[in-house]
Amino acid sequence: MDEKETPKAPIRTPEDARIDSLEERLRRAQAKEAERTGSKMAKPDKNERLGNRVFSLLMGGLIGGTVIGYAADRIFGTDGILLVVGLVLGIIGGFYSIIKVASK
Repeated sequence: MDEKETPKAPIRTPEDARIDSLEERLRRAQAKEAERTGSKMAKPDKNERLGNRVFSLLMGGLIGGTVIGYAADRIFGTDGILLVVGLVLGIIGGFYSIIKVASK
C-alpha cells in the first residue's frame, strides 16, 4: 500500500449485521436483568452497615454462648447451669465487641 492511499473501510457482510443485532439484544437483556435484580439500587450507607454489624455481633454472642453452654450442659450432665453461664458470657462478649466497634 502506498503512503498516499487511504485505507479502505472493511466490507460489511450479512454476518456482521447479525452480530451487531445480537450484541444490541444482549445489551438490552443485560440492562433488563440488572433492573429486575435491583443491581442499580443504592448501596447501604455507613450507618446502616454499622447497625447491621452491631446487630450481628450481639446475635452472634447470644447464639454462640447459648450453643456452647447447651453443648457443655449435655456433655457434663449439668441441669442448665452452663447454658446460663454461656448465655451470660455470650451477652458480655457481644456487648464488648459492640463497644470496641463503637469506639473506633
